[in-house]
Amino acid sequence: MQYQSESRSYYSSAVQGGVDPLERVVRLASGSAVVIFSVSTCCMCHAVKRLFCGMGVNPTVYELDQDPRGHEIERALSHLLGGGSAVPVVFIGGKLVGAMDRVMASHIGGTLVPLLKEAGALWL
Repeated sequence: MQYQSESRSYYSSAVQGGVDPLERVVRLASGSAVVIFSVSTCCMCHAVKRLFCGMGVNPTVYELDQDPRGHEIERALSHLLGGGSAVPVVFIGGKLVGAMDRVMASHIGGTLVPLLKEAGALWL
């Protein structure tokens, strides 16, 4: 599976700067066409990463369990989603798509590919 994992490099510099977790989410989410916040041992996270990779998309993945302050990001994501489980969370073009249920509904409904094309993550 091909995707770009960015967890350690950004977090170390962001933590040093004392950036608010919600602000960090916004910065990270706008850094790439497709951003996935994940936990490396989560089967739903694995499934959403496979979905995008299978479509030819190279998402940037932030593995929250690989960062000592990842729990703060997870809480901020949970807040953005209105509570409940916070991973996986997908942003496309810097905009919140949502958790696995929203991503799959968009995929099944035929709206995911146009979102990916608009964000420049998919060309075909």
